[in-house]
Amino acid sequence: MVTGVGRTVGLGAAIALRLAEDGWDVATTHWTPYDDRMPWGRHEQDPQTVAAGLAERGARTVAVPADLTDVRSPAAVLDAVTAALGPVTALVLSHAESVDSGLLDTTVESFDRHYQVNVRASWLLVKEYAERFPASAIGTGRIVALTSDHVVQNLPYGSSKGALDRLVVAAARELAHLRLTANVVNPGPVDTGWMTDELRARILAETPLGRGGTPRDTAALVSFLCSPDGGWVNGQVLYSDGGLHV
Repeated sequence: MVTGVGRTVGLGAAIALRLAEDGWDVATTHWTPYDDRMPWGRHEQDPQTVAAGLAERGARTVAVPADLTDVRSPAAVLDAVTAALGPVTALVLSHAESVDSGLLDTTVESFDRHYQVNVRASWLLVKEYAERFPASAIGTGRIVALTSDHVVQNLPYGSSKGALDRLVVAAARELAHLRLTANVVNPGPVDTGWMTDELRARILAETPLGRGGTPRDTAALVSFLCSPDGGWVNGQVLYSDGGLHV
């Protein structure tokens, strides 16, 4: 199950499609009202477009709308996915609330919403996933979350992502009885429609490999972590940013 697959250009969509290419059946979640508050606006048909792409790759799939500010949503999502496809054995958390603001201009409402979506909902999704994990799949489970270390003028987003990191790393130990892996991927800045020309040029100049990251780059690492070959990587926060953070 891949959360946050609301737009065809997003990281979630690239990850879902790559996992389908790897042979997974893939459930997705989305919440298009979030896009109404973002510069790119709503893309009503994108979840269905992604679903069609998953089916073309041979995956059974279901797309579930999920308002993750609602504490009932994680259980409802797992109910819907399990009914459609069976138990979830890999959970990829790529959903996010992300609205730019800093220390002095963040509102309490925005701060709380970031933590509701990015931390509380992620915890509840991991909890539901673990509690429902099938005994027959013990030893093969995967949790992967996407994070960010951007905090300056992006305080509620960045700080909530820091909390998400700790949550997922804790799962690597606390869910040891399921013999699953739990890792975090920091993809760095990937342009999915939010970058200005100035920012894009600056990132290009500062990245050692001389280009910006793409959703496919992130999807490739998630694919590895979800594969049998990635099964010895556990409890890690991994950078996949072309060396930008160095």
